[in-house]
Amino acid sequence: TNKTMQIGGIQKTSLLDYPEKISAIVFTKGCNFHCGYCHNPELFLSNTGQALNASDFLEFLKTRQGKLDAVVITGGEPCLQKDLKEFILAVKNLEFLVKLDTNGSFPEVLEEVLLHIDYVAMDIKAPFEKYQSITCSKIDTAKIQKSIELIMKSGVDYEFRTTVVKSQLGIEDFIKISEMIKGAKKYYLQKFLPTKLLNPEFEKETTYSDIEFSEIIRNIQHNFEEIKLRG
Repeated sequence: TNKTMQIGGIQKTSLLDYPEKISAIVFTKGCNFHCGYCHNPELFLSNTGQALNASDFLEFLKTRQGKLDAVVITGGEPCLQKDLKEFILAVKNLEFLVKLDTNGSFPEVLEEVLLHIDYVAMDIKAPFEKYQSITCSKIDTAKIQKSIELIMKSGVDYEFRTTVVKSQLGIEDFIKISEMIKGAKKYYLQKFLPTKLLNPEFEKETTYSDIEFSEIIRNIQHNFEEIKLRG
């Protein structure tokens, strides 16, 4: 069954996940990162629980034509899915916009699907040298860099975003990140919220105060068209 999309859950309506559009969200199963602050830990293992059927989801979408604008494909890491491109094309065929959320570690998959999507959101976990420790995985950061370049050159609408755990990222880290994605259209800093977590140790972790965040933003905003804090 590994040939078909492993869907771990869906959210039928969201007003937040695709800017200014009403979307449905598909959560794919499985991830190659192990970020301690992950808030979708139930999707982490691809072989647990009942995966939903992609064709059932497409049938549901047919009933939402004219009511929904878009479909957000998130995870997990969607680029692990063998038939991601086919699934995107099937959704596009029903005349929905498609947004993809990715960690950027599969630039070859990203390159293939960028031609067919309308919006891409890539997580920037850390400066390159901290990637392995924050994702708890052996990641080739050259792939992250390639994905950043592909997205910025693609002509597809995009955002980069970083979930901020105070103990993990200091001001010099944000300066390094801002150089990695210099000139980006949109960059969002997301407050770490200690809810459902992959690693329960993170319940003790905190994020910066709003005042500290505005100071961080002031330091790096010249590198972006738009930079914002998300609660």
